[in-house]
Amino acid sequence: MFTKLLDGVDKTLVRNLVILHTLVIAVSNYLVTIRFELFPGAELPLFGSFPLAAAAFTFPIVVVATDLTVRLVGKEAGRAVVAMAIIPAIVASVLVLLALGDEHAYRVGFASGTAYAIGTMLDVYVFQHIREKYTEAWWAAPAISTIAANIIDTYSFFYVAFAGSTDAEGKLTWIGENWHIVAQNNTLTKIVVGLIVFLPAYGVLLAYLKNRVAPEPAPVVEAPKKRGRKPKAKAE
Repeated sequence: MFTKLLDGVDKTLVRNLVILHTLVIAVSNYLVTIRFELFPGAELPLFGSFPLAAAAFTFPIVVVATDLTVRLVGKEAGRAVVAMAIIPAIVASVLVLLALGDEHAYRVGFASGTAYAIGTMLDVYVFQHIREKYTEAWWAAPAISTIAANIIDTYSFFYVAFAGSTDAEGKLTWIGENWHIVAQNNTLTKIVVGLIVFLPAYGVLLAYLKNRVAPEPAPVVEAPKKRGRKPKAKAE
């Protein structure tokens, strides 16, 4: 199915990128179940006590990983890598959450797949479009796509995973009622963390990997000299 899109791409690199995407999503979906208040007891306008999920500090890696994937293998192959990672990421997320006894395991798994597909596919095209049309500065495209992808990804995830969710007794849970506040705070945190922490790390990693995976220049082969009879000197 992906053979044509991955034609000529290093298969080991593709495998490692798929594993990277899967691990980051699975870990982040576990961390989304760990919630805390950044400013306990505070009543900030719009933000309240700033409730957060711990995944806000790890999920920006997905956006960086997507940008790195596109940079290393191109838009079409990058799209294939994203598609190949969706199913194992959902399965891994659901299994982890079921093992923890989380009542939202299946919703979180489905929401993760939906948000990941929407956010990363957008990221692939935004990232590549900016590179092709506007600037080749290494930081510009991932910075812009970090903002765009995190807004769409986070709101779609929290809506699908938690909006209107109820407990075992059928009562509306706190996050089921306040999912939009958590989504808002997570979006802001993810963008800040992505730009301040992961974007510089991305630059360092990109420089390292480009040196490792860049193809060696082909040797210059001189054309063989034609052998023929030497022209006879004209008689004077």
